[in-house]
Amino acid sequence: MTSELRPWLQRTGCCAHREPILRIENLQVRYGGLLALDGVSIPINRGCITAVIGASGCGKSTFLSCLNRMTDLVPACKVDGRVLLDAKDIFDPATDLIALRRRVGMIFQKPNPFPLSILKNLAFPLQQHGVRDKCERTRKVEAVLRQVGLWDEVKDRLGAPALDLSGGQQQRLCLARALALDPEVILLDEPCSALDPISSGVVEDMIAALRGRYTTVIVTHNLAQARRLADDVAMFWTRDGVGTLVEHGAAANLFETPASEITAAYIRGARG
Repeated sequence: MTSELRPWLQRTGCCAHREPILRIENLQVRYGGLLALDGVSIPINRGCITAVIGASGCGKSTFLSCLNRMTDLVPACKVDGRVLLDAKDIFDPATDLIALRRRVGMIFQKPNPFPLSILKNLAFPLQQHGVRDKCERTRKVEAVLRQVGLWDEVKDRLGAPALDLSGGQQQRLCLARALALDPEVILLDEPCSALDPISSGVVEDMIAALRGRYTTVIVTHNLAQARRLADDVAMFWTRDGVGTLVEHGAAANLFETPASEITAAYIRGARG
């Protein structure tokens, strides 16, 4: 057994009894007439960290965007298949999108704080989602800033512009903003790719600390990061120009004994 896999085996208690919170069934995505993703079926287990890996252009970010219907914002994007959140299809026309995106939050590759103060970045969405009591908002702001390790760094300058923060701090602020709304699932699209190694390590440690309390799905090109973080892994690839799921399963199994030669070649650096 490789040394990289031992930490994974030591943390399996968090996901020893795997229970899906999301079930993706025969997902297909088209942009105009172009088929971008096809035939994706996969469970996402509650409280676990699922890493989505694969070469550029194989549909990883498209897949992630489907999980809280960010695809609705893309012109000419058509999604078929089902995404079940606790057995309810999020693509049902009756779905409340605001409620869905509160339950399933997303953090993007590049930090995107609002052009407001640090405090208002957190207080504003809370107010918009019905937290009218100022004392409750203040309590929540401090709690989530502590959760992402930012409180001691910003508590004396909450009125300062969020855009004055470093890249790593901005990314943690964006995560705090999502956590403030008490999500069940957090989607992260290459959250460390725009950060320096030190900031990346801080954000990675923070993601690891969310295990068990939140369900996390992270797209990453960093295989070492996927090994360190993931309980489960989904391997995507392109076939005939269309993104598809090659295999998925427990991280230790996929990294040590992949079922697909495509996965094996990608892991050893021969492809991708």
